[in-house]
Amino acid sequence: MRAVVQRVLSAKVKVNGQEISAIGPGLLVFLGVKVGDTEEDAWYLAEKIAGLRVFPDREGKMNLSVQDTGGRVLVVSQFTLYGDCRKGRRPSFSEAAPAEEAEKLYQSFVEALKKQGLEVACGQFQAYMQVELVNDGPVTLLLDSNRLF
Repeated sequence: MRAVVQRVLSAKVKVNGQEISAIGPGLLVFLGVKVGDTEEDAWYLAEKIAGLRVFPDREGKMNLSVQDTGGRVLVVSQFTLYGDCRKGRRPSFSEAAPAEEAEKLYQSFVEALKKQGLEVACGQFQAYMQVELVNDGPVTLLLDSNRLF
């Protein structure tokens, strides 16, 4: 399971021109699920992201987590995180999990964040979405549940 995490001042998701989710300060998480991922991967990433110390303390040092700041999290599914561009010019998505499997683990990830005490907003799984954000910093991190990454 792979996540691109961005510290944001705000973020929102639109589907068919209609806003479906929005957050103020917090984290925007683009989440990709690959073949072979498990519930354990979802929980590992959720716990890791909930505790990431990427928000500034009073001295301006990144010492606080989204839990510490009371920020929210917006989770957007993104199978293209497993696009393999090493051969040719068209990405291969053969590592991305099938939709049914991916959606189940996406929901597990969201539930795991909620169990960490976070307010979570979501994109719409398998929808064509427009995501708007104001990256704060900018701070952008790539996490992977495969600890060998």
